[in-house]
Amino acid sequence: MVGTVIRAVIVGNRRITGLSDGAIAELMAEVGPLWHERHQARLVSRPRKRAVGAGAKYRLVFVDRLLATLIHLRHGVTHDLLACWFGMDRSTITRAIGEVRPLLAERGCTISPGVRLRTLAEVIDHLGASGQTGIIDGTEIQVRRPAAGRKDRDAFISGKNKQNAVKTMVLTDQNGRVLFCSPARPGSCADITHARQLGLVKLLADGPAVEILADAGYQGLGAQTGGRVVTPPHRKFKKNAPDWYEEMYERQRKAHSSRRIRVEHGIAHLKNWRALARHLGRREHMSDTVQAVAGLLSHQQTVDLEPRRQG
Repeated sequence: MVGTVIRAVIVGNRRITGLSDGAIAELMAEVGPLWHERHQARLVSRPRKRAVGAGAKYRLVFVDRLLATLIHLRHGVTHDLLACWFGMDRSTITRAIGEVRPLLAERGCTISPGVRLRTLAEVIDHLGASGQTGIIDGTEIQVRRPAAGRKDRDAFISGKNKQNAVKTMVLTDQNGRVLFCSPARPGSCADITHARQLGLVKLLADGPAVEILADAGYQGLGAQTGGRVVTPPHRKFKKNAPDWYEEMYERQRKAHSSRRIRVEHGIAHLKNWRALARHLGRREHMSDTVQAVAGLLSHQQTVDLEPRRQG
């Protein structure tokens, strides 16, 4: 357990956790009771020889568990190093992160104080109600190579970068604020296939009139959604294209690219959290890691925007 002075330094320095002290205080007030509730539920869910509350007490209090998880997500710090810093055994840090990370992932993305989006359907409804344009793109996160002999080993090899990776679909608004990150899929899954599996086609076809900007990897969704997914124009001339067509095609392509560049900025902010730059842990935790980081980033973006609204 870290001392009060060191804890205050961690909370007060945004470079360490990626969050302001105000955002951390809000996390404490929200996630702390959930953690205690689940902890008590685990204690009473199994046969016991001692009463609940008897025996050794946790030395790593919840605030330190939360801080260790934030530092791990922000900087990709190993559990061994965190154990030395917090004066705990590595297994204690591993257990703490394993308990807190799912709670952070379940929070969803914050769009205003007290309002969160947790599913793709909620995001589409929000875009329709606010009249905003959404932007989608897929991003890959390099992971450890699956063990030899595993039958789905090749599924993690990205066809784009030829590396072992998982893929997630990121959806932002027209200003680049992250609204949704999907659960992770093996890297061999195509962007358009992933979008279909998430139910994006049905949500757009049956839901409100929403414009979604996408890159060439999603070409084909426009016809399936009544033109609501807008992709770069198809190239009509493969060879010997007239000069006038080349000029027009390049102008249209750049205009579309300049509109959807904000999703790249959103992905870059996500990748600033080093746990998403390259993941060295278990691939099974990637979905929780991606969605936890997305929720933390959107929460901090909302906190940063609040003074401007008040002013």
